Amino acid sequence: MKEFSTRAVSGVIYISLLILSIYWQYMLVALFFVFGLICMAEFKKLIQLESNAPYAVFVVMYSAFTCWSLIPGLDAGFNEAIKILQVLTFFVQLFLIKDLFSEKTIPLFESKRYLLTTFYLTSAFVFLIMIANLNKQFTPMLLLGVFILIWINDTGAYLIGKNFGKQKLFPRISPKKTVEGFMGGLFFSCVASYFIATLTGSLNFTNWLALSIIASVCGTLGDLIESKFKRQAGVKDSGVIMPGHGGLLDRLDSIIFAAPFFYLFLKLFPYVS
Repeated sequence: MKEFSTRAVSGVIYISLLILSIYWQYMLVALFFVFGLICMAEFKKLIQLESNAPYAVFVVMYSAFTCWSLIPGLDAGFNEAIKILQVLTFFVQLFLIKDLFSEKTIPLFESKRYLLTTFYLTSAFVFLIMIANLNKQFTPMLLLGVFILIWINDTGAYLIGKNFGKQKLFPRISPKKTVEGFMGGLFFSCVASYFIATLTGSLNFTNWLALSIIASVCGTLGDLIESKFKRQAGVKDSGVIMPGHGGLLDRLDSIIFAAPFFYLFLKLFPYVS
């Protein structure tokens, strides 16, 4: 009970900070900039990368794509650049999925460490800002909606798994995750998609339902991938900044992996009402 209370208080502070920032475009940009640097520090520690170059890459990429999407008239090359970033990000993510299902440890040779900090972590924060500014229009309800789907999926999976979970989902990587927990998270996120569609009016129910499935599947993969990184590093949490949750990366691992898939879906099915 104490563990759940600690998680709840820490989670409420984090959620409140995000919600308070989400309606002010530049405050949101600044918040994700800070979140990105904190996650970078935690991730560098996990993969044992001592170089500070990933910070510079994050600042340059995040600033460039943010300015590209926010400044009116600055359109030349943007669509091409974001598509290239998508392809490279998905390529790296596919390798991470392959590594997840491999019984071996994730190979972390020097060049791969830099690829991961760039096209796994940095690109995720770029895509989160792109979701909040879809088609160069500030769309905070879209970003808030996908965050809510991730939160509900994580909470549903935690509660159902803790109380009813029996069949292990991925015991080698995360012994506490269960099939029942995954199904519970999926169920609650699908139910929540109806209410998000009704209350926000940003997308129709069919699209939010599809996004809820992306949240459950990709969010769970992201959580498992980070769990494998932590197991490989011999640590329980990526950091200590959030009591009950560990590090900020522990809190954001699901949406970090899911963000490029959310953005791709929103670009392929642009049915904003």
